[in-house]
Amino acid sequence: MRREALFSKILIANRGAILARVCRTLKRMGIESVAVHSPADRFTPPVLAADAAVALAGNAASESYLDVGAIVAACRASGAEAVHPGYGFLAERADFAEALAEAGIVFIGPRPEQIRAFGLKHTARELALAAGVPLLPGSGLLGSVEAAAAAAAEIGYPVMLKSTAGGGGIGMAPCADEAELRARFAGISRLAQANFGEAALYLEKFV
Repeated sequence: MRREALFSKILIANRGAILARVCRTLKRMGIESVAVHSPADRFTPPVLAADAAVALAGNAASESYLDVGAIVAACRASGAEAVHPGYGFLAERADFAEALAEAGIVFIGPRPEQIRAFGLKHTARELALAAGVPLLPGSGLLGSVEAAAAAAAEIGYPVMLKSTAGGGGIGMAPCADEAELRARFAGISRLAQANFGEAALYLEKFV
């Protein structure tokens, strides 16, 4: 027996394959889907497959899929009662979940305090280690490229240089050796700051 859906309309705050999969599931559940899109994504199949679509201002992630105010405004404009964040982008942003709650919109995901505990990858690693969960070799936050080089030498190359606040594949780069690590460190830090408001980086073993 099919249960009555909790919501009649859900906005998907993501793009591409994630948007497509959530739209298909909502259709099976009899729930209307709302896509948001950058100008570049306007005519992509996942956006066209949604029941409704709301345009976002820019093509850069910071002007579209990472713009909390724009996503909340899209919910209001479309009448969406809830947001499915997918993964990456705003899925790990506690301030996004809080902004939705303040607007009376449901965030389909963890509570803000849970996101804060696990949203920054270096703190998630610390919690996992404390719980005895096996992890790839890695580092804590890196205060400088010199600290990164020292940590990478201990971990062993290749390593993945990662933003602790990153998401959606933004703010990470594989480094095969120290020269590549030094060349990429400042750029990845700037990219993380521009997209997530947090420049801090750490390392994990690349496998």
